[in-house]
Amino acid sequence: MAELAATLPGDFHTWRLLLSVPFRVPRAARALAFSGLFAALIPLSSLAAPTSVTVIGDLQSEAGCAADNDPTCAQTALAYDAADDKWQGSFNVPVGTWHFKVALDGSLAQTHGGPGGADVVLKQTTAGAVKFYFDATTLYVTSNRSSTIATVAGTLQAQLGCPGDWSPDCLRTMMQDPDGDGIYTFTTKALTKGNYECKVALDENWTTAYPSSNATFTVEEDGQEMVFTFDSGESKKVTIRAAGAPAGNLLLARAHWIARDTVVWSPEVAVPEGTEFKLHTAPTGGMTLDSTGVQGGSAVTLTLDAAGLSAAQAARFPNLVGRKVLKLSQADVANAATWLKGQVALSATNAAGVLLDATSAQLAGALDDLDTYDGALGVTFAAGVPTLRVWAPTAKSVNVLLFDGANPAGTFSRVAMTAGAKGVWSAAGDATWKNRFYLYEVEVYARKEGRVVTNRVTDPYSVALSINSELSQVVDLADPTLAPQGWSALAKPKLEAPEDIVLYELHARDFSINDLTVPESERGTFKAFTRDSDGMKHLTRLAKAGLTHVHLLPVFDIATINEDRAQQQKPAGDLVSLPPDSDQQQAAVKAVADLDGFNWGYDPYHYTVPEGSYSTNAQGPTRTVEFREMVQSLNQHGLRVVMDVVYNHTNSSGQDAKSVLDRIVPGYYHRLSDDGNVETSTCCQNTASENAMMEKLLIDSVVTWATAYKVDGFRFDLMGHHMKSNLVKLRATLDALTVEKDGVDGKAIYVYGEGWDFGEMLGNARGINATQANMAGTGIGTFNDRLRDAARGGGPFSGLQDQGFISGLLSAPNNTNQGAEAAQKERLLVYGDWIRVGLTGNLKDYPLVDRTGKTVTGEGVDYNGAKAGYTLDPQEVITYVSAHDNETLFDAIQLKAPRDLAMAERVRMQNLGLSLVALSQGIPFFHAGDELLRSKSLDRNSYNSGDWFNKLDWTYQSNNWGVGLPPAADNEGNWQLFKPMLADAALKPSPADILRARDHFEELLAIRKSSRLFRLRTGAEVTQLVHFENTGPNQIPGLIVMAMQDHGTSEEGKRAIVLFNGTNAAQTFKADGYKSLKLKLHPVQQASTDPVVRTSAYDAATGGFTVPARTTAVFVSEDKVVDPDPQDPQDPQDPDKSDGCGCQSTVPGPLGAVSLLMLCGLALKLRRRRA
Repeated sequence: MAELAATLPGDFHTWRLLLSVPFRVPRAARALAFSGLFAALIPLSSLAAPTSVTVIGDLQSEAGCAADNDPTCAQTALAYDAADDKWQGSFNVPVGTWHFKVALDGSLAQTHGGPGGADVVLKQTTAGAVKFYFDATTLYVTSNRSSTIATVAGTLQAQLGCPGDWSPDCLRTMMQDPDGDGIYTFTTKALTKGNYECKVALDENWTTAYPSSNATFTVEEDGQEMVFTFDSGESKKVTIRAAGAPAGNLLLARAHWIARDTVVWSPEVAVPEGTEFKLHTAPTGGMTLDSTGVQGGSAVTLTLDAAGLSAAQAARFPNLVGRKVLKLSQADVANAATWLKGQVALSATNAAGVLLDATSAQLAGALDDLDTYDGALGVTFAAGVPTLRVWAPTAKSVNVLLFDGANPAGTFSRVAMTAGAKGVWSAAGDATWKNRFYLYEVEVYARKEGRVVTNRVTDPYSVALSINSELSQVVDLADPTLAPQGWSALAKPKLEAPEDIVLYELHARDFSINDLTVPESERGTFKAFTRDSDGMKHLTRLAKAGLTHVHLLPVFDIATINEDRAQQQKPAGDLVSLPPDSDQQQAAVKAVADLDGFNWGYDPYHYTVPEGSYSTNAQGPTRTVEFREMVQSLNQHGLRVVMDVVYNHTNSSGQDAKSVLDRIVPGYYHRLSDDGNVETSTCCQNTASENAMMEKLLIDSVVTWATAYKVDGFRFDLMGHHMKSNLVKLRATLDALTVEKDGVDGKAIYVYGEGWDFGEMLGNARGINATQANMAGTGIGTFNDRLRDAARGGGPFSGLQDQGFISGLLSAPNNTNQGAEAAQKERLLVYGDWIRVGLTGNLKDYPLVDRTGKTVTGEGVDYNGAKAGYTLDPQEVITYVSAHDNETLFDAIQLKAPRDLAMAERVRMQNLGLSLVALSQGIPFFHAGDELLRSKSLDRNSYNSGDWFNKLDWTYQSNNWGVGLPPAADNEGNWQLFKPMLADAALKPSPADILRARDHFEELLAIRKSSRLFRLRTGAEVTQLVHFENTGPNQIPGLIVMAMQDHGTSEEGKRAIVLFNGTNAAQTFKADGYKSLKLKLHPVQQASTDPVVRTSAYDAATGGFTVPARTTAVFVSEDKVVDPDPQDPQDPQDPDKSDGCGCQSTVPGPLGAVSLLMLCGLALKLRRRRA
């Protein structure tokens, strides 16, 4: 480059190279004006901007041009986009390999292509639109089928002329690869001094972006040249550095100190023989880099260990396998604890003393090795006297600040805490400390800040807080004044086995905020669950029918809700009077979205304190009392309580005001990327439960909720971002809790979660994580997306109108492109296999005949490249078709069903979907309002959509359909589809429709509870007792026939035959094996408020079953049907009110108090939950 620059007159950067003379452009210079390899030199100032740009080549005639290589063809002309400063355009290209360039100004005099003037190659494997790009500054030519389209998206973009920051579609920061080696670069001198964050986004959107957490960089002075590099190969590495900067980057932490004597690091460059590795430390920071190495601090030499990681280390750190392993000397190991309290860096220099690379270090592994602690943390009381303990192994000093009131700006006294073993600081108080508010004052080195900071921070182990979580409070949860009357003697509703559970997912605020039968001051609070309200009457109905557990969305301390109810704002205006398809409702909701009292709550602030906005008094421990009152009331009404817990991330990290963990032990509690930045694949600041003390925090917190609040179950958000070992250890810890010792039966506490596998955890990258497949055999449940997708159609990320088993696929097309009839039939048959596997509890070993006629096991059924069956026991699956995420079931049906389908038929689709869930093996899960046709007016992500779009109506008058276009942020792209639907009065259900759905749901619960055949306890029992008819290639598409018969108890011969008809016509299934049986329609369905299901029939002469369209019919043995006393939810554990086998059934709705028992007496021996 120097030789070339010397031949150019004037400023080298004002010259553009034209025509072809090959030379290589160094990567550091790629942002200069080179797109190819040229010989004629023309000053940039004399080269006019093109007036037109046309794609030319052998693809033009295919695009409608008169001939190929025509620079005047309008069909392949590009348009200049001033916002992007790029020429761009799209047109259809057929399958094939094509070659193109661009021609300027309608002439072949100036054409530009690839390296050496060659054509750019385009390989089109599927016919369709291709987008073409031309940069008139660099002369870079490409298409989205010829190369990766990468942009640097982040906090730098607005400065560079983009409409805003974090804009992946702004091409002003487009990266370019002129020589085609897969290394893309972008260079700029236009940034001002400061700190920045970014990602490299592909294809002009956020679907794929690198790194997984934001890359950070610093511009040291205005106009400093910054070079961004992206390796599109296997590594996907993003590098950012100042042009001409020394090797290495201490802002990144690419080394890993994994044990007191072991550091893992592979420099970014080749490491020659004789390279010297050093560990640098500085107690207060201040180390810098220059061309000779790390300056400041002190250094020791490390030894390269050719043996690499031990087996145990490789299992703990699989992401580090294959990297260089460096060892500290025994003498240096003695100083490790001290060095970990300051800045830590590594360097590599060659034999000549030239710096090859340098980086900072991640420290979590070494801290685990040195300072894992298994004792109590937070506030503990002994004889009325509190002691405070906090784990802060890297802190230089810690004080506790005891406040004289609840004002964080008020007066306080400072008490020095004492450093003890394993990094624990403690302060023993006296009785006067009780109920005082406090903070920790921590002096600690923060790598991201590059200095020692002094943080005033709340206690990670807080059990009580001031309003808006500004101060922790010294509270004894065993204080009898914090317990409602009768708390110690609280009787839990009867539960014999996990398979008896039926889950109902409910948001605490949704439950009562619109319930006029709750005192206004208590609406949206825990207290509302203690009232004889419309909402509680509804839950009591469901409990009598067979519901067992209320799953509450996050009710721990949330960072994104103002707990001062007087400060919470409401949408302005009369929203009720606005048209059903108006955008004004969402605009009003958006205006106060961050100022109202609503949020789903997946924003953890303090893990082990109830949320203050759900209390009538957020100041202090009132929230504790009212949470306990809620649990007590629900238990007394026959319902156990599940908490949705979110230990996989925090709301904030670093020095943010709402960051707690990271301001006490910087860099420890959060999972870090390879660069040392916090991973954010969950949405937020990912935690690292593979680290010992984060695992301890998780387990300690859950145990507190289980024992101090008597919570009956825990649903783990994004459980796959935890390790399997975390959950197995938690399960064992809960199993050890007893009523005698701990006040609760831990074995009856159910644990389940989202077993999705993605982000930095994908494929066990950080160790064996808690995913669907990995959790088989643990007794811990995971959500089953297989049956969900098959029932609804498509998936969360596919077309909104893709049809499925319940929504009309094949039999009731919705006039969108669902494929040819043969393709629809094939897809329906695939969906049928997914549903059958789901009905078994997703058992991996269950044998069944698939759509081709082949006998396979559950894991042999393909689900989009994964195994459909993955469990070993029915308690390990959560079966659902609707949850808080994505569209409600009703809204999904509105989108997928034929537009002219009558509302009564849409209700039947809804009921059919709930039938699949309720009558499956495993644990059924329902979203609150599923039974009431709940709508969110088509909002697919209502996490911050306020009370308006999340409304529940326990008076059964409205399901909340047609309350305006859903919020623009997640839905605006579909408004044109939504608008006519919301305006269509025929698509709004009546109160009668809502009541029919409610009755059906209660009937389902009663049927499930009536027989253990629907609640089998083991995988072996399911395999033995459940089988499917109507399978193979000649089956009736859209009809699933599930047969269950007990073969091995005193009740041998008891049967249940369930037919799910997803088609738009009545179906009849016949088989000789069902001739001459004594079968009848289930008594619950005989008395149903649905006249259609009552027409379902069995013909003993032909062995035939007839089931109406969009109907689930259950046929059972005629004998031994009795009428037991219903379980009284007010006396949940009275054995005299059981039928003697744990089967209790109350049929609600039109049957009133009539209770039916069918097929009770399987006498299946219950087994203990497996660890």
